[in-house]
Amino acid sequence: MVILLQLLFSGLAMGSIYALVALGFTLLINSVNIVNLAQGEFVMLGGFLIYTLVTLWGWPFWLSFPVVIVGAGIFGLLFERLGYRPLKDTGVVTIIVGTLGLSVFMKNMAVNIWGALPLPFSEPFGRRMLVLGGENGLRLVPQHLLILGLTAALVIGLHYFFRFTRIGVMMRAAAQDQVAARLMGVPFYRLTALTFALAAALGALAGVLLAPTFFITAEMGTMVGIKAFVATIVGGWGSIPGAIAGGLTVGLIEALSAAYLSSKYKDVFAFLILIVFLLFRPQGILGEKTTERA
Repeated sequence: MVILLQLLFSGLAMGSIYALVALGFTLLINSVNIVNLAQGEFVMLGGFLIYTLVTLWGWPFWLSFPVVIVGAGIFGLLFERLGYRPLKDTGVVTIIVGTLGLSVFMKNMAVNIWGALPLPFSEPFGRRMLVLGGENGLRLVPQHLLILGLTAALVIGLHYFFRFTRIGVMMRAAAQDQVAARLMGVPFYRLTALTFALAAALGALAGVLLAPTFFITAEMGTMVGIKAFVATIVGGWGSIPGAIAGGLTVGLIEALSAAYLSSKYKDVFAFLILIVFLLFRPQGILGEKTTERA
């Protein structure tokens, strides 16, 4: 039972990382109806930036944390201006290919700046463990607690933002009907830039939270981005609650299957989940079933 609880705990923590990145996918799907194949690279960017500020420059972790998030948001604005806006009238496929090119560019730049070797990062808790229930009790990683707590707070904050703020309501309106939103005076392109910034910040947040758990490398965001995309489909295409549910589902199944079946094929199980959902529930966990009329 203790082992199962630890697996559930670690699975939820990793699922929260997938959920954060999946939220970035979902925001852009709703806003401009594209899949940003560079979303995983913002995870890498967050990891390298927090390493630079804390390890190389000696800044305190809790001061560096918000600086990294804001810096990633600014990079997201540049990404929108240079990578999306020049291609916005060329078609969805061209834009997606453009994001793939920017993904490769970001990884190559990371290798040139920080090198190809994995970088260790243990802030803010080091290698400490929390033991509950005595010597044979439940052992929890403090970083996992931080991941779960921040993810929960962020979900609540996003819910409030989209429901009760003027900008959030305008973003929802633009996502539902771009033409009508423009006719009503909604600044669509400014909201699009804000969406890219928010998606980049979510990815960087995932990278900062993931950095103490794994080594920081130029490839650290690639598999996370792929699994987050799977979570987007599993949870329900374009659904914000679905992105969270999908991320947690992928994380839990990955942790349990790696422990009880085979850790060698841990990454395969995410794609098996995707195949199962595409076959039996293509609308996802919280997606709406739609039909087309002739």
